[in-house]
Amino acid sequence: MDYRFYGWKTADIKDSKGLTPRDYYDLLSGIWCADTCAPRMRDEWSPDNKTWGQCSITAFLMQDIYGGIVRGVPLSDGNFHCFNDVDGCVFDLTSEQFGDKKLNYENCPEQLREKHFAKEEKKQRYEMLKERLAEKV
Repeated sequence: MDYRFYGWKTADIKDSKGLTPRDYYDLLSGIWCADTCAPRMRDEWSPDNKTWGQCSITAFLMQDIYGGIVRGVPLSDGNFHCFNDVDGCVFDLTSEQFGDKKLNYENCPEQLREKHFAKEEKKQRYEMLKERLAEKV
């Protein structure tokens, strides 16, 4: 099966259950929803673009599972688009929200959980996604 997220071809790392990022993408595809989308982006969320507004909570959840670093692609609005770097295995489960736009994943700064989760709503969305994923695995 072909996936559309960045790094899908080389995302072969496995967790303690033997699951790869592709497996988690499949599971999360049934979980991502308007409630887990960033509030400022919720009006544009749709089932056709499930990954919209889901990047940081997804990347930190993958960090819980695989370790590594959450990095951020700088965006023109001053925000960062989060993705995972696990010992050189770089993948971005939510990259397809950008359509055909190619992001530059080189030399991106580390994103800190403490800074992102200083926003209580983001921490709550992360907890919701984590809980719903736990029900599936």
